[in-house]
Amino acid sequence: MASKKQLRTATVKTRKQKKAMKKSVLALMITVLVGFLIFFFLTLFDYVYPPVGGQGAGAGKKEKTAVTVYFSDDNERFLAPEKRYVPKETIPTDAAREVVKTLLDGSRTGLVNTFPEKVEVMSVRIDGGIASVSFNRNLVKNHPGGSAAEMATIYSLTNSLTENIPEIKKVKILVAGKEIDSIKGHIDTRQAFAPNRELIVQAKVTP
Repeated sequence: MASKKQLRTATVKTRKQKKAMKKSVLALMITVLVGFLIFFFLTLFDYVYPPVGGQGAGAGKKEKTAVTVYFSDDNERFLAPEKRYVPKETIPTDAAREVVKTLLDGSRTGLVNTFPEKVEVMSVRIDGGIASVSFNRNLVKNHPGGSAAEMATIYSLTNSLTENIPEIKKVKILVAGKEIDSIKGHIDTRQAFAPNRELIVQAKVTP
């Protein structure tokens, strides 16, 4: 049978073990909390101040580059340039796709859009300096028609692509991957179009 002294010693030892365990658990909790706070603030900082690009840039975040795209002027007779920023792409077809998507998004400076609503770019192919750009059927379905409107669509696309993508010299319009005779019956689209700078007028002041 254990003596009173031995019992007291055992009790003191148990208390010390419990106290040491509590300290270990508390230290572990503090470590986890500090790690979480560091991760949270680093993530928040990266969100508020996203990396521009290059080494150390966050995954999935791309550097932006300036492009010039063309929309119709107020009278819908000429094309006016608008400066925009798009994700920087190294592959010419991907870069061309970003330019086309910017055109489809529409003007942000009050110029007149040259593509109807709900038009989407399906594919871009570059071969021998000619970019074949395929749109969904809404290009034909929703287009207002008329020679002026068709010309604005064709040359806003052609001038925007040839100015921003050095590999592109001409542009051919396709619908659902196939050649069409015209968008709405006024201008023959079986050919590839070269840029027409005579249609360009002075740019508006952009924000």
